[in-house]
Amino acid sequence: MASRGTVKASGNFKASEDAEVLHKAMKGLGTDEDSILQLLTARSNAQRQEIKATYKTLFGKDLVSDLKGELGGKFETLIVGLMTPPIAYDVTSLRNAIKGAGTDEKVLVEILSSRTCQQVKDIIAGYRQEYDDNLEEDVCGDTSGHFKRLLVILLQANRQKGIQGGEIENDAQALFKAGEQHFGTDEQAFVTILGNRSAEHLRKVFDAYMKLSGFEMEESIQRETSGALRDLLLAVVKCARSVPGYFAETLYYSMKGAGTDDNTLIRVMVSRSEVDMLDIRAEFRRKFACSLHSMIRGDTGGDYRKALLLLCGGDDA
Repeated sequence: MASRGTVKASGNFKASEDAEVLHKAMKGLGTDEDSILQLLTARSNAQRQEIKATYKTLFGKDLVSDLKGELGGKFETLIVGLMTPPIAYDVTSLRNAIKGAGTDEKVLVEILSSRTCQQVKDIIAGYRQEYDDNLEEDVCGDTSGHFKRLLVILLQANRQKGIQGGEIENDAQALFKAGEQHFGTDEQAFVTILGNRSAEHLRKVFDAYMKLSGFEMEESIQRETSGALRDLLLAVVKCARSVPGYFAETLYYSMKGAGTDDNTLIRVMVSRSEVDMLDIRAEFRRKFACSLHSMIRGDTGGDYRKALLLLCGGDDA
C-alpha cells in the first residue's frame, strides 16, 4: 500500500554520514538544532533506527541519550518521539497514560480507537515485552463501566471484516432502541456494535441510523452519553467514517483556543507522519477555515515549530 505520509525514506541514505552530521551538531559548545531537525525529519523511522545503531558503533554512545542531553522542552519530546519505533512509541504513550498521576483517558481513546487490529496486537505484545505486564489488565485496573468494556473489546483486536449485509438494518434498529427510543440509554448495545463491526459496515449502519432516527450517530452519542465513554464512542465513530478525518479534528482541537495541547500535537504529528499525513491535511483543509500548516505556524515557535512544519510537509492555503 502506497504511504500517504509526508515523511519518506531518503533515497541516497548513508547511516554513517548521518551519524557523523548528528555527532558534529552536538559536539563542543552549543548545539546545531537546525541540522538535527532537518536531517531527522527527512529520514524514515526505519532509517532513524539504522542511524541510531551506527551512531553507537562509531562513537560508543547512545544517540537518544545524547539528544536528550542537548535538547530541551517540547522540541526534545518531538525529536525523541521521531527516534522511537512506531509500536514502541504507542506502547510508551499508553504506559505513561496509565501509570502517570491519574489516567490520561485521551491517550487511551486516541490510540485504541484509531489503530488497526494488527497494530493493537503488536502493541499488546510490545507492552508485555517492555514492561512484563498485561496491557488489558492495566487498562482494566485504571478504568471502569462501559468505558472499560469498550476498551477491552478494542483490545481484543477482533473486529469483523467486510459488510454483513443482513445485519445493517438490525444494528441500526438496535442502536436506535438503545438510545433515542430508550428512557435512559442502554450503553451496552453501543459498545458491542461499535466495538465489533468493521468500519465499512458501520458506515452503512450510520446511514441507516440517520434514515431511521433523523440524527447523525455522533449527535445521538453527544446527547445520550457523557464523560470518557462519550469521548471513546465518538472517536470510534469518527475513525469508522475516516481515520484521517478523526486526526484532522484531533489536531485542530489540540491547538484551538487558549493554550496548546502539545502532547497531543506531538503524538499525532509523529505517529501519522509516515502513515496518512497527506490525507489528514486534506481533511483539515476541508473541515476548517485554514490549513494545518498555518495553524501550526500560528500556534508554536522556534525549532519546535520548524520541525512540526517539516512533518506537516506543505501548506494547503
